[in-house]
Amino acid sequence: MGRLSGRGVGGRLGRQPARLIVPSTEAERSKQRAAIMPGRAFYNTKRWKQLRLEVLRRDGFTCQQTGVRLTGKAPAPNSPVVDHIRPHRGDAALFFDPANLQSVSKAWHDSEKQRQEKAGWLSDGL
Repeated sequence: MGRLSGRGVGGRLGRQPARLIVPSTEAERSKQRAAIMPGRAFYNTKRWKQLRLEVLRRDGFTCQQTGVRLTGKAPAPNSPVVDHIRPHRGDAALFFDPANLQSVSKAWHDSEKQRQEKAGWLSDGL
């Protein structure tokens, strides 16, 4: 058989769409996450915003994992994040349970917590 490269003959499967679509704005990223993550809409509720502030006050704006003061503004490493200790997976009761919430720094949440979730340490709710 002769070479077909450069003769306008495409592959047998043709061009495939990109598997990973990277959003260009924060709004697009949020919309993409809402489509694939159960319970994502809870974060936009007035109830969540009030509860989040209550938890931050309860914990004295201090990271419950590292002791760092949470005084930064996102995306600063010391900005406050209210973390679900046990993953809620769309369960409203677990999502809004103050006993399941802790104040942590963005740095801890985006590194250690994510590492734990990826390792499967939190899959059974521990």
